[in-house]
Amino acid sequence: MCGIIGILGLNEVSPQLVDGLRRLEYRGYDSAGVATVDASGRLDRRRAVGKLVNLSDKLVHEPLTGHSGIGHTRWATHGAATEENAHPHQSGRVAVVHNGIIENFRDLRADLAELGIQPQSQTDTETVALWTAHCMDQGMSPVEAARATLARLQGAFALAFLFDGEGDLMVAARKGSPLAIGHGAGQMFVGSDAVALAPYTDRITYLEDGDHAVLTRAGAQIFDVDGNQTQRPQSRIDVGATAIDKGGYRHFMAKEVAEQPVVIGDVLNHYVKGDRIVLPEGLDFAGIDRISLVGCGTAHLAGHVAKYWFEQLAGLPVDIDVASEFRYREPPLSPNSWFIAISQSGETADTLAALHYAKPHVSQTIGLVNVGTSAIARDSDFALPTLAGIEVSVASSKAFTCQLAVLGVLALKAAHDRGRIDDAGLAAHLRDLRSIPGLLSQALQMSDECRTQAEWLSQARDVLYLGRGSLYPVALEGALKLKELSYIHAEGYASGELKHGPIALIDGDVPVVVLAPYDALFDKTISNMQEVMARHGQILLVSDAAGIKAAGEGVTASLTLPTGGGLFQPMLYAVPMQYLAYHTAVAKGTDVDQPRNLAKSVTVE
Repeated sequence: MCGIIGILGLNEVSPQLVDGLRRLEYRGYDSAGVATVDASGRLDRRRAVGKLVNLSDKLVHEPLTGHSGIGHTRWATHGAATEENAHPHQSGRVAVVHNGIIENFRDLRADLAELGIQPQSQTDTETVALWTAHCMDQGMSPVEAARATLARLQGAFALAFLFDGEGDLMVAARKGSPLAIGHGAGQMFVGSDAVALAPYTDRITYLEDGDHAVLTRAGAQIFDVDGNQTQRPQSRIDVGATAIDKGGYRHFMAKEVAEQPVVIGDVLNHYVKGDRIVLPEGLDFAGIDRISLVGCGTAHLAGHVAKYWFEQLAGLPVDIDVASEFRYREPPLSPNSWFIAISQSGETADTLAALHYAKPHVSQTIGLVNVGTSAIARDSDFALPTLAGIEVSVASSKAFTCQLAVLGVLALKAAHDRGRIDDAGLAAHLRDLRSIPGLLSQALQMSDECRTQAEWLSQARDVLYLGRGSLYPVALEGALKLKELSYIHAEGYASGELKHGPIALIDGDVPVVVLAPYDALFDKTISNMQEVMARHGQILLVSDAAGIKAAGEGVTASLTLPTGGGLFQPMLYAVPMQYLAYHTAVAKGTDVDQPRNLAKSVTVE
């Protein structure tokens, strides 16, 4: 969840650390801090509560010098968002930044208490600094002390250690949480991801689970989980692909919503050639008996949509699970089944753990990720990129529709492999899929209409979303987006479930957003809508022109989407859900790109 960066540089590092943290702020923004070793070898730090701008201001008034440093932006897990709990944590001659959770920190604290050492914060991370300082006080070298401390830690962590009197030394370690090393000319870097390091280097080494590295400006020595020195491959990153800017938009989310026609087009160009689907060799659905789809949040809802596609098109049973629950219910998995992990970052802790649980029990694992170098991509049998590009806004938009596009391609491949559709049927469905980018471009013209409706929604305390079939998960996604961005309580329901309890919530003050394309389920959905209207519920009907003509009379408001897309309409209906949430948040004055209490990449359980 948190973001960390470390630099052994040639110039003053404080401005570079802050710039790197700015590129990592989507990982958490409860507090931030930096520590440096100055020219005399003195270790010092600055920390501030709140967003990174507060740390920047503090550094203006209380500057830190030095060519070596570490930095951190925090999403609070243990302890409130206070300066005492902010990273870096320093004890004596060592400072530490950490992403993850030290699960045995209470036991470590008890051991420290027996030594007469008391923490100054509520965090789990401070125990790492305290133990390392204690080991150094016992005569260990900085590297030996870091290793001795790492051996005691249980849980998930990415760590960077900086030492007093050691301007050319840093120790980095990874277990569970992602960490990358950047290679420069006479400089070395550490970061939670390549995005943070892109301004400084395009040469990256990703640490494997259990690795630790000893960095100097001359390079990095990497040691595996058993302490043996090892080599990890170095890769080149596309620096242009890591560029972060709003492109003239007010918020990153507005830009990312608007990019959807282009990135969906990129997905289709990558996976579809003519009337042929192109996937890695070995992805043949003919002999499998079931698929397990697992993800968290929006990724889970993308899988929920895909369940309808796989079952309707391919006749292939699909289990859809929230990743955080999957392994704990110990599901029986068929050896003839496949497991698909869906994650924007490819580092989502619960999804990665579910993948590791499933891998020995299924015939193939697939990682559907936006980051091709991520842990889920590396640990899956097949990694399928979603090609959304960098998504900075914490609330997902284009990553969701790109996940849907790839899942749609997979569902069509499954249907064709299993003989459920012939070549002509595949070509027809691919035409529907290819129509989506153009239809999305038309749907983007709804922004002003959604802004108008958002003025009404922003006054509500509760909002309900209804959908049937594959639009039910889109209703769930609409409710999730509204909650994330505007802090309005919202719930999504299958339309037919309304009368089984949720209808008790309906009164004249509750807006109900109804997703109802003019299809085979239209009449059923509209019957449920009429039940709401009979109880004075305020309806916002989202449909196509035929649907609005047939059922728009008497509703409070409506939004008209273009007609088309076939089974892949959920991608189209995602746009008004995104815009309604976005404009409602703007109307309420909340932070669109960095909503409270959230982080983009969830790397702790």
